[in-house]
Amino acid sequence: MAKLPEKKVATKKATPAKKKATKKASPKKGVVKKVVKIPLTEKQEEQKEANRIANTENKKAKPKTAKRPKKESTKEQTMSLLDAIVDGMKEKKAKNITIINLSKLEHRVADYFVICDADSTTHVHAIADSLEECVMKNTKERPYHSEGYQNAEWILVDYVNIVAHIFMRETREFYNIEGLWADGETTHIPD
Repeated sequence: MAKLPEKKVATKKATPAKKKATKKASPKKGVVKKVVKIPLTEKQEEQKEANRIANTENKKAKPKTAKRPKKESTKEQTMSLLDAIVDGMKEKKAKNITIINLSKLEHRVADYFVICDADSTTHVHAIADSLEECVMKNTKERPYHSEGYQNAEWILVDYVNIVAHIFMRETREFYNIEGLWADGETTHIPD
């Protein structure tokens, strides 16, 4: 039978007389680790005390910070965005403002549609610009996407969870978005 090689065991040097040695039991049975505590010099003791005093003074000297305002919930953000869109439409005298709440529908493209109509392409353009300015001023949000500015018969301004539609009156009647999304809750805003 072959003889297995012997393992070499490292020996520790004896500790100087100055150092205090304490023994602590490790989780393994039968193994004892030596923890050596080296006494601090007078200079180190003074520095340690100075640091401790400085830390306690800093804690006392720090002014209490003001509490951060709570972030608005998603529902509150959506409602403030919705209000800003309606205000932007009203500012330029948009007509027949209608809000369709789609949030309870299963396969929706947004939570709300806000629809209005105007008398001319210039009026459609002015309402869309006013809407974007009002939303930016009140909620600091930019539209994710907008289109229809070239023809200005139907401008769509998409804020992801709310989509605003600004139509020419004839175009609104032709596409009949309220009829397509009749399952949603409809709210008419008085002029």
